[in-house]
Amino acid sequence: MPLRFKVVIPARYASSRFPGKPLADICGKTMLQHVYECAQKSAAEQVVIATDDSRIESVAKQFGADVCMTSADHPTGTDRLAEVCLKYNWHSDDIVVNLQGDEPLTPVELLNQVAKNLSAHEKAGMATLSTQIKSIEEINDPNIVKVVSDAQGYALYFSRAAIPFNRDSDVDYSNELLKNYHRHLGIYAYRVAFLNAYADMEPCALESLEKLEQLRALHNGIAIHVQQACCLPGPGIDTPEDLVTAAKLICK
Repeated sequence: MPLRFKVVIPARYASSRFPGKPLADICGKTMLQHVYECAQKSAAEQVVIATDDSRIESVAKQFGADVCMTSADHPTGTDRLAEVCLKYNWHSDDIVVNLQGDEPLTPVELLNQVAKNLSAHEKAGMATLSTQIKSIEEINDPNIVKVVSDAQGYALYFSRAAIPFNRDSDVDYSNELLKNYHRHLGIYAYRVAFLNAYADMEPCALESLEKLEQLRALHNGIAIHVQQACCLPGPGIDTPEDLVTAAKLICK
């Protein structure tokens, strides 16, 4: 059976560090169009841009995108995806990949991989990807989310802290030891049934402490399957300075 999934691209105009970010120009196209064209190259049967801003809606429609206008009151991006699923009446077994509107350098292979990963693990409500950490600096960086999984690849916990914690802290972090540390990549595939249920789940203490939405799923007993990424993603864009870096990679 061929792999079937949909891609939703959440795109917000408001941003404390970079207002209007999705509409920023990169090589004559908006950032959002670059992201959309990336999704179009995947095996997805449908690609939808989800926004709460009429300016983004107008621009997206100009380059031919399917746009879903959503509420401006969603507390998380996952809640926004749930509204899209409801409006399009997608089936509970359908798979939806979330591609952020500020990640134009995401390899298309990762979209296909995360969808295939979820499709292959029926008991999972979500799937995501990780990559091996290469240095002690990454282990201790709270901006890098770490993940620990069980023998079957299901997530045990995500944290900004160094997990697993090395009790013998004076031990040299050799390449062999670093194999135990994995960086979570913020790309997800969801079953629509999970997204429908997520909207009714209350935020939990772990989620609030770590500022990680996926902990709400684990707290409520939702299985998350984690697979090592087949390739590394390009850098995301959070600031105007990041835009300059991305433009050098895209425009070359």
